[in-house]
Amino acid sequence: MTPTPLNDLEFALLNNWQRAFPLTTRPYQAIADALGSTEVEVMAAYQRLLASGHISRIGAVFRPHVLGWSTLAAVSVPAERVEWAAARINTHPEINHNYEREHHWNLWFVVAATNPSEVARVLAEIGREVGSTVLDLPMVEDYHIDLGFDLNGHRENNPHRANHSPSTQSVALDACDRSICTALEPGLSVTPHPYAAMAALCQETEADILERIAHLQDSGVIRRFGVVVRHRELGYTANAMVVWNIPDAYVTQAGHALGADAAVTLCYQRPRRLPDWPYNLFSMVHGRDRQAVLAEVARLRTLLGLDELDCVPLFSHRRFKQCGARYGARHSAGAIQIAA
Repeated sequence: MTPTPLNDLEFALLNNWQRAFPLTTRPYQAIADALGSTEVEVMAAYQRLLASGHISRIGAVFRPHVLGWSTLAAVSVPAERVEWAAARINTHPEINHNYEREHHWNLWFVVAATNPSEVARVLAEIGREVGSTVLDLPMVEDYHIDLGFDLNGHRENNPHRANHSPSTQSVALDACDRSICTALEPGLSVTPHPYAAMAALCQETEADILERIAHLQDSGVIRRFGVVVRHRELGYTANAMVVWNIPDAYVTQAGHALGADAAVTLCYQRPRRLPDWPYNLFSMVHGRDRQAVLAEVARLRTLLGLDELDCVPLFSHRRFKQCGARYGARHSAGAIQIAA
């Protein structure tokens, strides 16, 4: 895929507001003021970027397992049946990501639902339908979840990353909070008063909506609030889910070290599933091409003293689905974008 060239305004809108999207009555006017542009020009540019697929949405990346339950799963199917199996998996509304990766376990997907039993039901159905054992790999601990991309290509760590401290504290969400999360699912509308539109849906005041979103960010329920970009459309055409076999006593130390590096967009611990799956640490590395990703992985192994440990980069081959997670999708619940 050859990325479409971006003009200066589009580049700034993508790069500068992946975090800390303005929580103000007219956010697009606030962005326009910062860039010396106009609200009309900013909204028109965001609409173009949404239409072109550069942006998935303008919204929230949520802390895992707060709004429901999700898991990363994989099946192994014959190469000639990959497209059929992917299409069959995608018929389940609980699926939000589905990638073919270069491995014996070749279809990787995320299932999100209201609770673990619902996720287990979906996994069992998929296993029967595609005729494969299903690897169920729920998150044990997260060390870094960001999903943002520095389009300038800088390696220096973002200050937001340095201040990230995964929380294990339980967070209670009331009906209003959940209503706001549901309203955020399709992303903010590209209109002069997007929070007022949300307020009407939630039957709240605009001031309450702005205050609640700020609180959800402060409490860590929302990990990042801003532009959610699609990496392939931006020229990051290679990505590898790099899996590591780390001694259990050192997995947290290794996870924090990997998660602190700017080349890593996601880093989390998942359970081993012996004898089929010995890996317990997962990290995502994106690059402009395959060699760039492999170079970053080699650098990380040397830098962090991980050269002697088993490590496999699972490159994605095809993307069959990428959207926000849908909790309780069969019951018409709203869809929430989280990292699973």
